[in-house]
Amino acid sequence: MQGKTIDELELGQSARFSKTISESDVYLYAGITGDFNPAHINQAYAENTAFKTRIAHGMLTAGFISNLLGTQLPGPGSIYLQQTLNFKAPVVIGDTVTATVEVVEILVEKKRVRLKTTCTNQEGTVVLDGEAFVSPPR
Repeated sequence: MQGKTIDELELGQSARFSKTISESDVYLYAGITGDFNPAHINQAYAENTAFKTRIAHGMLTAGFISNLLGTQLPGPGSIYLQQTLNFKAPVVIGDTVTATVEVVEILVEKKRVRLKTTCTNQEGTVVLDGEAFVSPPR
């Protein structure tokens, strides 16, 4: 299976992925990464933060973008080169996050693609945005 090559990509092409964040997701991410910040795993602690509840790891949400780039657009065989991330709002357990990537520039000579990256919650609030540079499969 191979993703889209530079010649198969078009401006405006997009892909989406949605997932509801579970408590298990947060604990598994903490265990895999070693990030046991109490803002993510300790409700009593989190109640005294600005968010008043536990929040998901920002990089857990950002991982949904990686999923899209590697499996859908451009897809398998792509090399993730660069990502900017702007964390706009918290993601809490029970939120449904939709990640979207959209082709905004095709750099044919460099064999690179720039994509707008966005994650929103079930209310349409942008929780993360940025852009990615990817080398599509050849």
